[in-house]
Amino acid sequence: QVQLVESGGGLVQAGGSLRLSCAASGRTFGGYDYWHMGWFRQAPGKEREFVAVIKWNSGNTYYTDSVKGRFIISRDNAENTVYLQMNSLEPEDTAVYYCAARFGSTWRISESDYNAWGQGTQVTVSA
Repeated sequence: QVQLVESGGGLVQAGGSLRLSCAASGRTFGGYDYWHMGWFRQAPGKEREFVAVIKWNSGNTYYTDSVKGRFIISRDNAENTVYLQMNSLEPEDTAVYYCAARFGSTWRISESDYNAWGQGTQVTVSA
C-alpha cells in the first residue's frame, strides 16, 4: 500500500515560483520499472486535470501543454520523493494539486489509471 503526502503549497504572486513535494511511503520505487508518479490539479468548479508525470526509474517526463517550459517534475530516489517545481506562475494555475502513483509500464494522463493519491495541497496565485 502506497501512501502519498504533498506539501509546499501556498499563496504566491503571479510570476513567482513554488516547489511542491510528494513523499511516498509504504514501499520503495527504486528498481521497479513500472512506477510512474504524476501531478494533477483541480481548480474551483473544474474537473481534475493532468499536469505532469515522471517514470520513476528512467526519469522520463511528460507535461500538459499549458505548463511546458514553466513546470519541472523530478524525483529523488533516496528520499522516495517527487517534486513539482513551478515557475512563472499565473492566476490560472490556482488549484489544489495532487500527486498520484501509477503501477504500469507506460505513462497515462487519466486519473482513473492511477492507483494511489495524496490529500492535495492548495496553490493560490494572485494577479
